[in-house]
Amino acid sequence: MHDVFGNSIAIATFSEAASELVFESTFRAEHFPLAERKLVVDDYADTLPLSYSASESVDLGPSKARQYSDPEHRLDAWVKLLLDRSGPGTLDVLMAMIGAIKSEFSYCRREEVGVQTPVQTLSLKAGSCRDFAVFMMDAARLLGLAAQFVSGYLYDEALLDAGGGLVGGGATHAWIQVYLPGVGWVEFDPTNALVGGRNLIRVAVAREAAQAAPLIGSFTGTASDFLALNVTVEVTAE
Repeated sequence: MHDVFGNSIAIATFSEAASELVFESTFRAEHFPLAERKLVVDDYADTLPLSYSASESVDLGPSKARQYSDPEHRLDAWVKLLLDRSGPGTLDVLMAMIGAIKSEFSYCRREEVGVQTPVQTLSLKAGSCRDFAVFMMDAARLLGLAAQFVSGYLYDEALLDAGGGLVGGGATHAWIQVYLPGVGWVEFDPTNALVGGRNLIRVAVAREAAQAAPLIGSFTGTASDFLALNVTVEVTAE
């Protein structure tokens, strides 16, 4: 089936008890990234504040609404400081945003369920790729921009023959899309300060992170049952 965002969903149910449950997902992706190009937004959207057209606003509505509370306006202050440094240019602000997250925040892989709130990420100055995506998504929405959470994979040629590479390569990865009149949905990866989809393999798009979870479910068992979730991702090139 497909969810409200058009993402493909598979549902599995089981009638007999088992000691272990394994989901193995394998797919072959043929990627056609856009050539590197200069992003040119419509003239009226070139600077902030940006007002979408009436028809766009209707369709973009929920993706413009901030998800997390910020009673002390800490995220507001961070965004205002960014605006003071970058100026009002829409793309300039977004580029400054991914650059600031990349340089000022420390990446750490987290195995815990869920995401940090933007205020938590700002306080810790650290987080995982999904934490940075949620942080930037709320920051972009604070500016009146429509933003979506994206889950997928980071393709990095350096990982094929070397031990290094971009952060998140060879694992599930998260970033955001921002809707810009004239160019449409544009990918922004705050973890690696990347713009555009050349290295990003999009699998799911959602209004918030919880709606893009790759595996959701429940089971019936005893209180002593061992609970664990292990995930591995292998990326190869033909």
